[in-house]
Amino acid sequence: MTIDHTADHQVHIIGGGLAGSEAAWQLAQRGVKVRLSEMRGSGEMTPAHQTETLAELVCSNSFRSDDAENNAVGLLHQEMRDLGSLIMRCADDAKVPAGSALAVDRDVFAMSVQQAIEAHENIELVRERVDKLPSQGHVIVATGPLTAQSLADSIIGVTGAERLAFFDAIAPIVHHHSINFDIAWYQSRWDKGDGKDYINCPMDEAQYIEFHTGLIESEKAEFKDWEKDTPYFEGCMPVEVMASRGLDTLRFGPMKPVGLTNPATGQRAHAVVQLRQDNKQGTLWNIVGFQTKMKYGAQGDLLRKIPGLEKAEFARMGGIHRNTFIQSPILLDKQLRLRSAPHIRFAGQITGCEGYVESSAIGLLTGIMTAAEIAGREVEAAPPQTTSLGALLAHITGEAAPSGKVKDYQPMNVNFGLFKPLEGKVHKKQRKQAMTTRAANDMREWRAAAGL
Repeated sequence: MTIDHTADHQVHIIGGGLAGSEAAWQLAQRGVKVRLSEMRGSGEMTPAHQTETLAELVCSNSFRSDDAENNAVGLLHQEMRDLGSLIMRCADDAKVPAGSALAVDRDVFAMSVQQAIEAHENIELVRERVDKLPSQGHVIVATGPLTAQSLADSIIGVTGAERLAFFDAIAPIVHHHSINFDIAWYQSRWDKGDGKDYINCPMDEAQYIEFHTGLIESEKAEFKDWEKDTPYFEGCMPVEVMASRGLDTLRFGPMKPVGLTNPATGQRAHAVVQLRQDNKQGTLWNIVGFQTKMKYGAQGDLLRKIPGLEKAEFARMGGIHRNTFIQSPILLDKQLRLRSAPHIRFAGQITGCEGYVESSAIGLLTGIMTAAEIAGREVEAAPPQTTSLGALLAHITGEAAPSGKVKDYQPMNVNFGLFKPLEGKVHKKQRKQAMTTRAANDMREWRAAAGL
């Protein structure tokens, strides 16, 4: 579809996911007129989405740790809240129990985002597929990792670079009433939160070995020709791929038994499968870390061998889809503008950040930067690399990359390894606290200098 740039909008955002919705909100709150184009609802759908709702969560329902004092993503949560993030506001409103993590009822969350977008006088939501990058006007591309082929081809044509790709996987969701609590029990690892935010299914050594063998030998879905030779993202690895790396890999990953005591035995199990609440009512629970490419029949047969899930009923089976991202350090400037076409900015997972919060954060920054540019004053400096926002931006734009390494660019969740190192000697146990304290101070100074 060709967009009429005489229409009454100042910025055209393509994609109504987390990043696009956040960018639209930031612009609209600053008085900028926005056209938000979303393909779903126009008769089109992606391989992973199930609804037409804006900001649909297609994988986990977790925004990960909400600890702003000891965790990089928790710090990112707080920085976004301080900047008036719509995504964080809606996530807080849709929160479900998850220990120290922020997990949400995915339906409540997405509908809350959509209602806010639809109600804003400065946003026009249009259900349409955009096939070509606009040649004029302020544009933000936030189509995510499932960008339609026609638009992806247009992006390749403008950038002159081949896109990169990786696979992302979806975990199964179980109906709570089908879980056997004669075997399973409620407990958070190390009793964090209220101590009962997760459901645990224990395995002894023999059960674990049998389950591991089943994962290795299970029937897998076939890759399409265009999916072959595409690397997995390490942060969202299918469970059977993890299992193939060694017998104990899962016991040091999603099935680690540490911090949990089986009340039936008073002992720690050999391995534990955890489930996390997926909706406010507590009727749906997802199997933590069990993203998979197993065929649906094989999934059901094997997952029902987990003690406590013998009669499990599944609201959704696991799946896998291809994600795509651009070579951002080469293609984008420090303001997330396309070097070859600076009227276009990119936001969200298509830039190569990974995770709901990270995608939303880059949407937030593109909104702020575009609004400042329209007002005639670009944000002179990016958030410092001592903050979560700044560290994530530095990774995407290549500012944090070693010399000559931008060509090796890979997706990344925010983590303290992206931050500027602390000055002087700081005891290991105090490093995280020192980094978050420094980040809070530097973020306040940056916001004041940038008029935010």
